[in-house]
Amino acid sequence: MSENATKQATRTSETANVLADEPKGRTGASRVLLGRDAIMIYILLAFLVYASIALPRFASPVTVGFLLLDVIPVLLIAMPMTLVIITGEIDLSVASIAGLTSALMGVLWQAGLDMGTVLVISVLAGVVAGALNGFLVAVVGLPSLAVTIGTLALFRGLALVVIGDNAVANFPPALTGFFISKLGATGIPTVMIGVLVVMVFFGVLLHFTPFGRGLYALGYSKEAARFVGIHVNRSKFWLFVATGTVSALAGVYWTLRYSSARSDNASGLELTVIAAVLLGGVSVFGGKGSIPGVIAGVLLIGSINYALRLSRVSDVVLIIVTGSLLILSVITPSVISAIRRWNHDRRLRRHVPQAPASGSTSAVHQAH
Repeated sequence: MSENATKQATRTSETANVLADEPKGRTGASRVLLGRDAIMIYILLAFLVYASIALPRFASPVTVGFLLLDVIPVLLIAMPMTLVIITGEIDLSVASIAGLTSALMGVLWQAGLDMGTVLVISVLAGVVAGALNGFLVAVVGLPSLAVTIGTLALFRGLALVVIGDNAVANFPPALTGFFISKLGATGIPTVMIGVLVVMVFFGVLLHFTPFGRGLYALGYSKEAARFVGIHVNRSKFWLFVATGTVSALAGVYWTLRYSSARSDNASGLELTVIAAVLLGGVSVFGGKGSIPGVIAGVLLIGSINYALRLSRVSDVVLIIVTGSLLILSVITPSVISAIRRWNHDRRLRRHVPQAPASGSTSAVHQAH
């Protein structure tokens, strides 16, 4: 074997040894206990303990009730939003769909329709709104960011056209009372049963079905997803239908909880939803995320906001906190990845000898 071949083999062996010493991905119990989902749950528990100590009124069934009532719309919409963002898309129109649903409920109820018909028509409006988003993104091929910014304004404008500046508040007291009722002395709202069903449905769909596993592949690479047989356009279309439908359910809840149908209901809710989803570990670039982490993210943001309200902090500060958490959840994964790449390159430069330049090698041969 020549001297150059021997040196090349030595460098290859040393590089392999350095790469073998690189930290490997977590497996088994450590993957569960030290993963992003678990870390979010630890942070949530730590904050709840801190708030319970620092704010005497925080640790009570009353707090549990009001906290959960506040986060229910975010929890609902965050479930399909998780799947959408995992595919590399986004839906910014969810709050406007909820507002449109609320406006329709008010107008239809005021027109004398029975509540069953009102609810069916209102939810169907959400389905149609989601289908419009899905058609423009999946079939026409437009970017979801641009499409849903447009429909955000469109649906909110339609809500204003439907109900104007009016507010309808004469909903059946028994129905509105149900939406704020509690399960015994626990403080847990009765409607959390339905929310739990939605959470379980999307959790099973994402983590335990071929369709859900295909969404991760879709988020990594659309071409690879098509290659393994995933119907990319069809999957995206139904995900936007899901966000529209669940947003309509959130609009129904919002209207009946506050017994008020207005065109500006749920305004700004999309910011909180996206912040919670990204904070819960879903990558804004797609391909990563889980339902348990998102649930922890929703509860953490809700708990922080409720604690600040108990401390009589203004709503402006709450918006600033939510926006800061959104920025933090986007920047932190990128910073961590950059640090890992820098550390990896530094280890290689330190332990692996550099190959001589081609010019110096030819000069040596010429000297001989």
